[in-house]
Amino acid sequence: MTTFTIPTVETERLILRAPHLDDLPAMTEFFATERSHMVGGPKDGLESWSSLSNRLGHWALRGYGLWHLTEKASSAFVGWAGMIYVPGWAEPELGWTLMAEAEGKGLGFEAAAAARDYAARHQGLNGVISYIAHANDRSRALAERLGATLEIERAELLGKHAQIWRHPQIDLTTERTGQ
Repeated sequence: MTTFTIPTVETERLILRAPHLDDLPAMTEFFATERSHMVGGPKDGLESWSSLSNRLGHWALRGYGLWHLTEKASSAFVGWAGMIYVPGWAEPELGWTLMAEAEGKGLGFEAAAAARDYAARHQGLNGVISYIAHANDRSRALAERLGATLEIERAELLGKHAQIWRHPQIDLTTERTGQ
């Protein structure tokens, strides 16, 4: 039996943690909405289960993956952020998704910045990309806030068109800064 550990990362307002089975109802609810089309949805309950189990498998096979986000103040599961590198991806990607109730609070920036910093410092993933759907204005704005720049206007990912944004290299000689 293979065992692996998913690290926990804390920020001022979030805990980036391993995906849990308790997250499945919220994931299923999210993937049933049209909002989820930017991240591979809509999906039914079985596809949501596959998404959850694939996240754990990604960590086991790659040693990195998506963290699930818990808001410290409410203990609510509010989304996910981290690294994705599966068949069809050109290279490892920093991805993020927030539940509707978590948007507009700066939590996406906080989670993505922490995941990016951890990936650079501990997983050898520095200067990564983000695939962003052309219609996803919120993710484009977040990528810009994170210092990413548009690298490719029209790329293809799994048969859909997306932009590729390149994140800046993290200076590994300095201490991690606050979010």
